[in-house]
Amino acid sequence: MIYNEEYETMPREALEAIQLRRLQSVVARVYSTVPFYQKRFDEAGLKPDHIRSLDDLRKLPFTYKDNLRDNYPFGMFTVPMDNVVRIHASSGTTGKPTVVGYTARDIQTWSELMARTLMAGGATKGDMIHNAYGYGLFTGGLGFHYGAEKLGASVIPISGGNTKRQVMIMKDFAPTILTCTPSYALMIGEVAEEMGINFRELHFKAGIFGAEPWSEQMREEIEKKLNLKAMDIYGLSEIIGPGVSVECIEAQNGLHIFEDHFIPEIIDPDTEEVLPYNTPGELVFTTITKEAFPVIRYRTRDISILHPEPCRCGRTMVRMGRVRGRSDDMLIIRGVNVFPSQIESVIMEFDGIEPHYQLVVEREGRLDTLTVMVEVNERIFSDEVKNMQAMEQSLEKNIKEMLGVAAQVKLVEPKSIQRTEGKAVRVMDKREI
Repeated sequence: MIYNEEYETMPREALEAIQLRRLQSVVARVYSTVPFYQKRFDEAGLKPDHIRSLDDLRKLPFTYKDNLRDNYPFGMFTVPMDNVVRIHASSGTTGKPTVVGYTARDIQTWSELMARTLMAGGATKGDMIHNAYGYGLFTGGLGFHYGAEKLGASVIPISGGNTKRQVMIMKDFAPTILTCTPSYALMIGEVAEEMGINFRELHFKAGIFGAEPWSEQMREEIEKKLNLKAMDIYGLSEIIGPGVSVECIEAQNGLHIFEDHFIPEIIDPDTEEVLPYNTPGELVFTTITKEAFPVIRYRTRDISILHPEPCRCGRTMVRMGRVRGRSDDMLIIRGVNVFPSQIESVIMEFDGIEPHYQLVVEREGRLDTLTVMVEVNERIFSDEVKNMQAMEQSLEKNIKEMLGVAAQVKLVEPKSIQRTEGKAVRVMDKREI
C-alpha cells in the first residue's frame, strides 16, 4: 500500500533532479535569512550558487545540536514569527531544549509524510488508530494525529499514561493500529495481561513504534505479546518529527526515507568523511522542503546504514537500517563501544528473560564497570538459586563473546525495573555523578 505513488516509486534520476532543485533553493534561503548559516558558509568560502550538483552537498558545513541551542529559541528560523503556526521542542534533558517551528505549509508537508508513514505501516482510511504517543511539545503525538486525519482514518488521541484506561479503550473501541514507543507497547501488554485481557481477542493488525532504539528480538516479543505486526519508524524533532522514514508492512526490512523531503548521508562520526552505501556510520540529514526551520547537514548522532536497493513493496527511495543507538548515548567501557540495543539483542535470546533491562556504569578506581540488570519472569525468579546463577554466567559469557566487554549480570524479579510511558531509560551512567 502506497499513499503517494508518484513520489514514493519515482525513478532515481527524476528524484535526484527534484532533490537538487530543492537543495539549491533551501541553501539560498538559509544563507539570506539565517545569520548562523551565512557566517558558516562565508567561513567555508561558499556561496549558494556553488551548489551545482548533489555531490556539492558535501561542501556544505555540518549543523550540530549545540548550534541550535546557541541560537535558542528562534535564531535558526528562516521566516518571521507571524508565519510560524506551530512550535515544538525537545525535552532539553541535556541542556536548553531545541526549538523547532512550522509554517502552515510545513504542517501540510508533515501531515502528508505521516499519512505515507501510516499507510506504509499497514493503515488505511478504514482503520482506527490508537495513538499513545505523548502530545504536547514532543512531536510524536501530534505528528501521528495529523497524519491519521490526512489519511482519513479515525484517531483516538489518548496520549501516554493511565494504561489500564488505555486497555479498556482498546477493548471497547476496537482500534486496529497502535502507535507508541516500543517499551510502552510492552508495558501495555503487561497491564492487559494483569487485567485478564488477551490481545488475541482485540483487533490490532499492526503497530508503528519508534522514538527509541529497539532490537529485532524486541520486535519478536512485541509481535508475540500484542498479536500484531510491528513496524519501526524514525524521526527527530530537528528534522521534522516522526515521518522521516518507516518500515513497510510488506517487507519489514529497512526504513524507507522520504528522499523528496530529506537528503540522507552516512558519515564517519570521528572524521566526518562521507561513507558509501551499505557502510555503517552516523546519519546526517538535510531538509529540502521545510520553510520555518530547515537544517543543513544535521548530525543526528544516530548510528545506522543506508541501502539503495529498491524494496519489493515498490518504493524506490533509499532505506536505512534499524538504528543501532546514538553515538552520544554510546558507552565506552574500557575502550569498547557499547550500545544498549546490542546488549538487548544478547539478553533477549534467553528463554525466561523479560524485555526490560538497565545498564549501570560505574567507576572503581580507574576502571569502568558495567552491570546489566535484567528482569526474568516468575518461573525463572522462583527457580533454584544455582539455576539463576548459571543463567547470569551464561549471559555474561555471551555478552563478552558478542561485544568484547566484561559485564556483571544481575537477574532481578519481575516488574522491578521502572516502567515509562515514553522513552525507556536504559542507561544509568554513574561515572558522571
